[in-house]
Amino acid sequence: MRDAAAGADLLVVAGIVWKDGRFLGVERPEGKAHAGWWEFPGGKVEEGESLEAALIRELQEELSFTSTRLVFWREKRFVYPQGPVLLNFFHITAYEGEVVPLEGQRFAWFTPGHTDASIFLPANSDIVPALSWPLPKG
Repeated sequence: MRDAAAGADLLVVAGIVWKDGRFLGVERPEGKAHAGWWEFPGGKVEEGESLEAALIRELQEELSFTSTRLVFWREKRFVYPQGPVLLNFFHITAYEGEVVPLEGQRFAWFTPGHTDASIFLPANSDIVPALSWPLPKG
């Protein structure tokens, strides 16, 4: 795994949060880049921060809950017009607290295999259909 000091790509973490066989998606709110697109919650990794610590922090800041079981799933590089992003996806199978959108964003629980991937950010277009049940052991 890498930290924020590694490489020129923008280092990002994303959590695939599971509850009752469905995964969490959040809509990017008005005023943010890519507003209206759906994504997996997460955000930028700060310099010197581990991927896991960044994801736990981002989920607390954005959605008010604390991940208690997260497992690295895959890494993906994607180039947006603004520049390259290195995304690190984690499955989150346990958390404390409730999902409370703290930045005015909408959220929904999606069913694997029955989700329109075209509403998700282009960087997630192959991630959504790749989700399957059962979850990875963690």
